[in-house]
Amino acid sequence: MAIAVLLLFYLLSISLSFHGDAYIGVNIGTDVTNMPSPTETVALLKAQNIQHVRLFDADKSMLLALAKTGIQVIVSVPNDELLGIGQSNATAANWVARNVIAHVPSTNITAIAVGSEVLTSLPNAAPVLVSALQFIQSALVAANLDDQIKVSTPLSTSIILDSFPPSQAFFNRTWDPVMSPLLKFLQSTGSYLMLNVYPYYDYMQSNDVIPLDYALFRPLPPNKEAVDSNTLLHYTNVFDAVIDAAYFAMSYLKFTNIPILVTESGWPSKGGSSEPDATPDNANTYNSNLIRHVLNNTGTPKQPKVTVSTYIYELYNEDLRSGPASESNWGLFYANGAPVYTLHLTGAGTVFANDTTNQTFCVAKSNADSKMIQAALDWACGPGKVDCSPLLHGQPCSEPDNVVAHATYAFNAYYQKMDKSPGSCDFKGVASVTTTNPSHGSCRFAGRYDINSQVYADIYQIIFWFNVLDSCSHLPDILEIPLFNSHLIITTTCHMFCRVNIHFGR
Repeated sequence: MAIAVLLLFYLLSISLSFHGDAYIGVNIGTDVTNMPSPTETVALLKAQNIQHVRLFDADKSMLLALAKTGIQVIVSVPNDELLGIGQSNATAANWVARNVIAHVPSTNITAIAVGSEVLTSLPNAAPVLVSALQFIQSALVAANLDDQIKVSTPLSTSIILDSFPPSQAFFNRTWDPVMSPLLKFLQSTGSYLMLNVYPYYDYMQSNDVIPLDYALFRPLPPNKEAVDSNTLLHYTNVFDAVIDAAYFAMSYLKFTNIPILVTESGWPSKGGSSEPDATPDNANTYNSNLIRHVLNNTGTPKQPKVTVSTYIYELYNEDLRSGPASESNWGLFYANGAPVYTLHLTGAGTVFANDTTNQTFCVAKSNADSKMIQAALDWACGPGKVDCSPLLHGQPCSEPDNVVAHATYAFNAYYQKMDKSPGSCDFKGVASVTTTNPSHGSCRFAGRYDINSQVYADIYQIIFWFNVLDSCSHLPDILEIPLFNSHLIITTTCHMFCRVNIHFGR
């Protein structure tokens, strides 16, 4: 029994969790070649326990797919619709009726983002921005939804001038005619200031004044921390300094009780020759540290008791976006569902409970042409050199006896054999990557194992079989048990019970 407990605690140690009041969400952009369907996107969100998303529009299909999931949704008024809404109460009411009222309460819409970085990207619409917010708010009040759904507009931090030290920051006075009424609106409606915070750009534009470690939340020795000479507050990262600069800028305009919601933040995983710090390692470091930092509920040096929930930019790499190479490489996942890089989040609570390298499988698309699936299956079991014997009659994966189920087994076996390399789960468009384990019954699919209730049950089965088969003396028999398709469980158990190290080839 002592060995059993040791084994349980060894495996449980991989999946420690932390819960908090702040939350992490993701942005979902759609400038993607072969954009996943809304259903596929929602499946990915659910697999990663993502409970907050921001859409850059109010796509009907996406909102329907999100219905009854409980996922909290920010819908957006695109910039190209802003002028019309800001000039007409009726147009705003119609927009709310079509894109909000038609979907609640089934879809859990919690906020409306009116435009995006309007002051800097669409300045000609700035004069009607506050009117647009007010008209949208009026429509929500009329529908008795104003308590449930907040209205705001995401702003770029570039409108904050003289941002360090944070205590001397102020909003660009060019926008005073907009910012003062905007903040008054947010205060009166109990809403929040939406802010897009990008330490990557602050770092890139600083001409090496900002250290990379400071931008990436890496630990700094006390003598390297930035200190606000006016407040003596210490800053260990750019993110907190920018948030506090926004708080101070609001207080400069006499607004001191408006919370901040970070609607975008992230780090690109790839860039051009002039973007050497856009790397997978830096993207992993920034986003992993950002998530931990937000969920620690420590707030900022100025507002240590005020949490700052944050939306990561973004779920998918938007390969159709123009501009520098980095512009199309902010995503956590490729369009086929494969992770762009390793994102390790131990201690990050339930969000991204599956590290992005865990639990990825290749499955056949159920809506693909059956003849194309069959051709791909034949290739995988032939030239692809997949061992398809488990699909034979009477074998563990023979049922269900249909082409989609059999192809899913073969596709995943090939995908795992190829070490999940890009392009190894395509099969001419009839396959896609998923984080949902397709194992069923005694048919176990290769893939890194999720530490969940099924594992606990499996562990006890392993212990049972070690006792029944006299463990080490019948090791070859034990390895034939379908349960032992999990390499993690095999290696751990064999080592602990038999002091045998098992090594697997790719």
